[in-house]
Amino acid sequence: MNVRRFLPQLKTALLYGLLFMFLTPFLLIIMNSFKSTQQFVENPLSLPTGIEFGNYASAFDNMDFLNGFMNSFIITVGAVLLILFFSSMTGYLFVRFKWRVNGILFYAMLASLALPFQVLMIPLVMLYGNLNLLDSKVTLLFMYLGFGVPFGVFTFHGFIKGIPFELEESAFIEGSSRVRTFFQIVLPLLRPVFVTLIVLDVLWIWNDYLLPSLVLLSPAHKTLPLSTYNFFSSYSVDYAPLMAGLIMTIIPVLIMYLLLQKQIIKGITEGALK
Repeated sequence: MNVRRFLPQLKTALLYGLLFMFLTPFLLIIMNSFKSTQQFVENPLSLPTGIEFGNYASAFDNMDFLNGFMNSFIITVGAVLLILFFSSMTGYLFVRFKWRVNGILFYAMLASLALPFQVLMIPLVMLYGNLNLLDSKVTLLFMYLGFGVPFGVFTFHGFIKGIPFELEESAFIEGSSRVRTFFQIVLPLLRPVFVTLIVLDVLWIWNDYLLPSLVLLSPAHKTLPLSTYNFFSSYSVDYAPLMAGLIMTIIPVLIMYLLLQKQIIKGITEGALK
């Protein structure tokens, strides 16, 4: 019996098994979002006896979905744009300008990646609280910029090193300035890195709960992940609308991925070929 003949089938079966295992939590959330809370408590693994669309209406009202969505959208888009802008320019500066201080700053940024956020969160809250800077989207954007730039600089730095400097020299000979060369010559070549960082940063910032919970205190500033806490009371949890709220929180990210799917795959492919 030739085992090699069945290796492709075994690999396919293994991949489908892993896919099902990873999708199981997501499928359970979808399934339980159509149940009542009593049905969920009795057996969260059972199929729903009926379709409860009222859970989504209840979640929409209790979460103040539109307000939470706008807050999450503004914070996510603003933070991602700032991270990409400053990371790309800083990475270019570190690669093309061989100043001694650049090496020190670059390795300091790399060292900051190893520092857990949990170590910094209490000092950050105390510092910004004493300065009366909490409960502000600007403060949260500033924090996301600080936490997101080091990884962005590390990613851009490695990619820019592979771009031939002769392309920029040709632009300089034609009279182009350093800034114009960066935006018109270098920046278009960084598309694979931009796509990768957009996906990673959007997933991180959109789904983040801990940092916004420390900074945004008033209900008017709550993001969607913070709004899901409205289903928790002192002695009970309204599980069915909570599941519906989680699905509604995930949907915008899924839509973004579907709209950018071709660009994401193309960007990753170009990065691999690069």
